[in-house]
Amino acid sequence: MSEQIFKDLGPAHAALGAQFRRAALIDDALGILSWDQATIMPEGSAEGRAEQIAALSVMRHELLVDPRVRENLDAVRDLRGSQAGDSWAAGNLREMERAYLYAAAVPGDLVEATARANAVCEIQWRSARAENDFASLVPSLQAVIDLVGETASARADALSLDPYDALLDEFEAGTRVAQLEPLFGELARDLPGFVEEVLERQASRPSPVLPSGPFPVSTQRELAVELMGVLGFDFEAGRLDISHHPFCGGAAGDVRITTRYNEENFTESLMGVLHETGHALYEAGLPEHWRYQPVGQALGMAIHESQSLLVEMQVSRSRPFLEFALPRMQAAFDGQGAAWDVENFYRLYTRVERGSIRVDADEVTYPLHVVLRYRLERALLSGDLPLADLPGAWNDGMRDLLGIVPPDDRQGCLQDVHWPSGAFGYFPTYTLGAMAAAQLYAAAQGALPGLEDDIAAGNLAPLIGWLRENVHGKGASLTASDLLSAATGEALNPRVFLDHLQRRYLGDA
Repeated sequence: MSEQIFKDLGPAHAALGAQFRRAALIDDALGILSWDQATIMPEGSAEGRAEQIAALSVMRHELLVDPRVRENLDAVRDLRGSQAGDSWAAGNLREMERAYLYAAAVPGDLVEATARANAVCEIQWRSARAENDFASLVPSLQAVIDLVGETASARADALSLDPYDALLDEFEAGTRVAQLEPLFGELARDLPGFVEEVLERQASRPSPVLPSGPFPVSTQRELAVELMGVLGFDFEAGRLDISHHPFCGGAAGDVRITTRYNEENFTESLMGVLHETGHALYEAGLPEHWRYQPVGQALGMAIHESQSLLVEMQVSRSRPFLEFALPRMQAAFDGQGAAWDVENFYRLYTRVERGSIRVDADEVTYPLHVVLRYRLERALLSGDLPLADLPGAWNDGMRDLLGIVPPDDRQGCLQDVHWPSGAFGYFPTYTLGAMAAAQLYAAAQGALPGLEDDIAAGNLAPLIGWLRENVHGKGASLTASDLLSAATGEALNPRVFLDHLQRRYLGDA
């Protein structure tokens, strides 16, 4: 256990370990409160919940900026070259230093105000989205944007970064605008033409047929639970629930995922569940002996997204997985006819369409949704885009990048929970994660002969075991670049993802 390791390394290490353990336990409590808020909390409890979250956020902040943390980090500085030969201890100190610097850069009253504003705005977003009323959200969302801007500026000053870089770095260490601009510029330039080419290819082939509903929510849930079990989700330490926006949350040893259901199209919810199960498997596979320490936690959101997208896009939309899963879908819904053919479902699950909703987007158009949000959030934070003008700018961007305009704000700028909850700088990790997912899956295929045969037989254990060894079990002991290099032989290479798209959508298969 990490406690014994810290004792062996000396009193300064032990004190740091105890302090960060308490902070992690507060994170767990916040995770459960946030899950409850998104799933079953009565709306009338919103004000009290905002106060609870704000109070706990301040407690966590105070733990991290306690002067003793800085003193103990300084006390062990001379030992960081060796850490008694323990690379995990060295990685933990690196992550502690990072957490301390981020916390110390922001005053406690700003942490409290931000947590409260985010909680209030997220609740108001639900009503605004349901009622297609963007104007009602503007005051609370503007408050969130202002506070995010203050936080970004404070961290930028402390870390010598551009403010938006400071936000990016929070979700994926080392990510910078200078890296994203050429990458996203290339995607914005080349993907629209690629989409057109794929659409032309699709038009020359039989169109997929969506099986006819209705599909009862209870049956959809039973099917989802069955396939989650196949992937290795542990229902003794996790849950599946309903929320306005699918997510994975909870706490260490208590991983909770959510979905939303459409009785006319079960495929949407099922893919959402499988996506979130990828997140959950990562959380469940983190190194238990370093639980509650920074090095035992997930390594940034790009790697986190790589795990959900690997399960959803690389595996669950593949022919081998459909060969296994389709008979179970048919049995669940008593499906009959050509719509329930493997090839039809493969065309359905790999169909490229210009759609308004990001979470329902195919893997070809999805990066364009991310580029749009990246551009808009930078403009909102810089003040170049007044919040009142967001709906029009959103629609213009959708027209330019995807060739469509959402029919209303509910399917446009109100669709995502990220900005109301204060998550600016998060969206780029989705596309970085998609690239990492393709790279990791290609490496797993090379390391596991017969992998597709195993998947077709419903045996996901070899793949999950490989991920446990090469990704999940590493926690934050390595940087993202080093983890990818160790697992795949090279740092992030966008070409692997683009080659995957070329093969899947324009190949002969």
